[in-house]
Amino acid sequence: MKQIPHRLFQTSVIFCCLLVLFPCCRTQQPAPQKINVLFISMDDLNDWIEPLGGHPQARTPNLTRLANESVNFTQAYCSSASCNPSRTSIMTGLAPYTSGVYSNYQDWREVITDFKSIGKYFRDNGYYSTGAGKIFHYHMIDPLCWDDYWPSVENNMPREYFPERPRNEDGTVTTVNMPEFENMYKMFDWAALDIDDSKMGDHQSVSHVVSQLEKEHDKPFFLACGIYRPHLPWYVPQKYFDMFPLDTIQLPKVLENDLDDLSDRAKDIAHRGGGYHKHVLEADQWKEAVQAYLASIAFADAMLGILLDALEESPYADSTAVVLWSDHGWQLGEKEHWRKFALWEHTLQSVLMIRAPKGSPGLLKGSRNGAECRRIVSLQDIYPSLVDLCGLPFRPDIDGRSLVPLLEDPSREWAHPAVSTYDFDEFSIRTERWRYTVYIDGSEELYDHTKDPEEWTNLAADPEHEAVKQELRLHIPPDPAPLVKTSVKLQPHHFPPFKSREEYLDWLEHGRDNAYLIEKYWK
Repeated sequence: MKQIPHRLFQTSVIFCCLLVLFPCCRTQQPAPQKINVLFISMDDLNDWIEPLGGHPQARTPNLTRLANESVNFTQAYCSSASCNPSRTSIMTGLAPYTSGVYSNYQDWREVITDFKSIGKYFRDNGYYSTGAGKIFHYHMIDPLCWDDYWPSVENNMPREYFPERPRNEDGTVTTVNMPEFENMYKMFDWAALDIDDSKMGDHQSVSHVVSQLEKEHDKPFFLACGIYRPHLPWYVPQKYFDMFPLDTIQLPKVLENDLDDLSDRAKDIAHRGGGYHKHVLEADQWKEAVQAYLASIAFADAMLGILLDALEESPYADSTAVVLWSDHGWQLGEKEHWRKFALWEHTLQSVLMIRAPKGSPGLLKGSRNGAECRRIVSLQDIYPSLVDLCGLPFRPDIDGRSLVPLLEDPSREWAHPAVSTYDFDEFSIRTERWRYTVYIDGSEELYDHTKDPEEWTNLAADPEHEAVKQELRLHIPPDPAPLVKTSVKLQPHHFPPFKSREEYLDWLEHGRDNAYLIEKYWK
């Protein structure tokens, strides 16, 4: 789906009428003043924030503050529940099914050879582009996106883990609180730290961005701040754990035997990487993990508060658009699944808030800041929305559509579903009522969100809903870009992306042996 410029027709009609009515007043008007952009990401943040109500114990006063000053998109979804493809799609404007970037195990820069990242496009249009922290996926950055960056243009990541991860006698990294198990992601851990906020990498990133807001700029700026938490490991200062006493922790809503109406492929995804939920339960760490996630969100919220305070005190407060997004959601035991890497509601729903200042070049009516928008939108829409909002030249070569019409009227009709992927040829379609998912083995899931917001009842096998499935299938890209192997090296404990149904069936025949799949297909 390419960007649809909402201004084109309306502006043309108004202009033609003015020429007819006022033929003597055709002198060119000055171009609208350019606005700045503060571009904020939070990593692995689901709907457990006060403005979305995903967890009753969440404490996020600064996210609430921003929501009250923005259009809060309460039904925003990522293009992929994986960091690399999601961030790549946001930053390049190219959806995974267009670019072929489906996995964290690809270097997107080897897959997409012709792109212009959002910071580069703003630079080309007279902006100073800078920032700090994780915006691209770790080392896979685009140096041309930035005029300058902290820690450097070549290295966008500060030391995000503090203190140094504990190590075994042989020097390998170990964990603090979560016992290790086979195929475990070694950052799956949590701990309260006896340190000050200023020692955290996120605080250092935020401090650098604040220093940019304190400077005098001779150009409009595109200023990015990547806040790493609540990404694992959930190591944050003790005071944030103290906000959530362990004996008060409420666990997520779960249904016993929730996987019974799902396919083998869906169960593979739920239990990927060694069955995290089983090990969390065996270690009696479920409440501890929920506490740590809530604490990490509270820490990230505090970092946002520093940014918002600095913007408010700066000379740019009234001329800066603020965009806050999370790259995807997260699960903490729902469907026996932990982390992201899935096609269910809690992994795909993301955070998206946009505050547009008065006088934004793309606004015809003004933004309804402080309103909620319950329409289905995609993070794929961020790039075209900022191009439109800032009055930059239209880009027909990127995916998504401008959300500026929803900034002006959050309740307007909007019949555009969100399309999400997981690996190659696995899609989930979200409309205001339905979620429909098709896996690489052909199995399906269908959920009616008017009755089943937790997605506990899979209706895909019910003949009564065949027409609904056929309609939703029309939104699945008919010819998605192939998945391309790149130089990123896989390890046997990784869950490799499948390039075809045959590869998936081959993996099943060999006992779901990841090492076999890596050796045969991905070495």
